[in-house]
Amino acid sequence: MRTVYVNGEYLPETEAKISIFDRGFLMADGVYEVTSVLDGKLLDFDGHYARLERSLKELDMANPVTRDELLEIHRELVAKNEIVDGMVYLQVTRGSAGDRDFVFPDPEKVPPTLVLFTQSKPGLADAPAAKTGWKVISIEDQRWARRDIKTVQLLYPSMGKMMAKAAGVDDAWLVEDGFVTEGTSNNAYIVKGGTIVTRPTSSDILHGITRAAVLRFAKEAQMTIEERLFTIDEAKEADEAFITSASAFVMPVVEVDGVALGDGKPGPVAKRLREIYLEESMKVAI
Repeated sequence: MRTVYVNGEYLPETEAKISIFDRGFLMADGVYEVTSVLDGKLLDFDGHYARLERSLKELDMANPVTRDELLEIHRELVAKNEIVDGMVYLQVTRGSAGDRDFVFPDPEKVPPTLVLFTQSKPGLADAPAAKTGWKVISIEDQRWARRDIKTVQLLYPSMGKMMAKAAGVDDAWLVEDGFVTEGTSNNAYIVKGGTIVTRPTSSDILHGITRAAVLRFAKEAQMTIEERLFTIDEAKEADEAFITSASAFVMPVVEVDGVALGDGKPGPVAKRLREIYLEESMKVAI
């Protein structure tokens, strides 16, 4: 049985409880982060903590922990649950005022709720899909306008995942005003003539922690990068494509809306970036 963390306590998952009036449950008034674990070590922890602080600030929500306190909780959960490869999920909500109200409760009187749990994913870095690549479909982006805040409002991304599942593919790319924003839970890229193309950061997309690291490594490897909008038609004509996320790392995309990219197999840029990301990230994992 997993040990989880709830507001200062380590508990068996069956004993973990929060109020039915918690605003995360009633209003999706909360933010989250997911940090990957490889060989018992945390990848990009400081990046995830920095984004957590930004998300909380954008929602005028208090941070219940310091960086060092949160790191200790992560490490304790990894140890208690004997996680070798997997993930640590954390969620901060605005807490419970003891009733339902649209108005934010007084932060001096209502503390935030902090919850963390682990997920064991043996062989996370050796996912078979990385060798064959993902197939994606395009769907209309119907999410709210502040996608740069990593909130727990994940209903439409979940619906997108189900649309992809119904179509017999791996994921969906979201399209707004004719241009790809991102995947349902990842950042999207195409490669044409050796140039990596991805949408620039704004309130339209999540500022991916893995995205930032991968683009940094790509620049260090002398790869050409264009941060600009691109269309699904451009994606269909690309030489290759890929996505990045904390749990998938760099995942090749081999088909868009039924159109095979290149030879229909993972391309050299995506494969090389996956190798570089895993190698360099493990060097500084904590």
